[in-house]
Amino acid sequence: MSAVDFASFVDDLATRSGSAILPFFRTSIASIDKSRGGVFDPVTEADRAAEAVMRQLISRTFPTHGVIGEEFGNEREDAEFVWVLDPIDGTRAFISGLPTWGTLIGLTRNGRPCYGMMHQPFTRERFSGDGTGAKWTGPTGERTLRTRACAAIADATISTTSPRLFQGADLEAFERVEAEAKLTRFGYDCYAYCMVASGQMDAVIESGLKPYDIVALVPIIEGAGGIVTTWDGGSPADGGSIVASGDKRLHEKILARLKG
Repeated sequence: MSAVDFASFVDDLATRSGSAILPFFRTSIASIDKSRGGVFDPVTEADRAAEAVMRQLISRTFPTHGVIGEEFGNEREDAEFVWVLDPIDGTRAFISGLPTWGTLIGLTRNGRPCYGMMHQPFTRERFSGDGTGAKWTGPTGERTLRTRACAAIADATISTTSPRLFQGADLEAFERVEAEAKLTRFGYDCYAYCMVASGQMDAVIESGLKPYDIVALVPIIEGAGGIVTTWDGGSPADGGSIVASGDKRLHEKILARLKG
């Protein structure tokens, strides 16, 4: 079965997880800090409810598939097909009432990201891709996603969730790129990656990512004509330090600048 065959199933996962999350958004929901004294890392009951719903549906429909999830751990990681789930990417935005969070639903086949969706249920947007094509669906209809041409860092709009998430040499590396970029935007989590796929931004640079932070986004950006790698040019499937760019020429220049 190809990744494309899973598209309708992913739509169902998005619908059900969105229904679990939305009753909590912009309410007095409490959050728990997972950081244990580090950078504030909240988790909410909405995260847990949404991941539980998705896991139950995956288990019933594809009992041999694996699952990697932020809230409830990993199962059958060595399966041919593994679902990689982040029920709310951008929890800080979620608990602040900002609509720049999203549900990430990724699928790997033999360890390679092959299908992904970012669902923003509040704005009713879905960004999806299979590495060969990508699309947006929302209140006004549907359209194909394409990245935009941008060959120079000086012409680029870049993003990262927060410069405070970089440490030591990584911060210095990011600041080299930021100093040259035309515009830098902070705080958009998964939404920034989708803006790269949409041709609205040019690159996202981050470090310390887990697989569930990035796997779903890789087929969307690649399907729109972009590229996603680690800072050393490797596979992004395991997370780590990541660069996502809309233009391969820009990507090469960002990697070179990160190396100093």
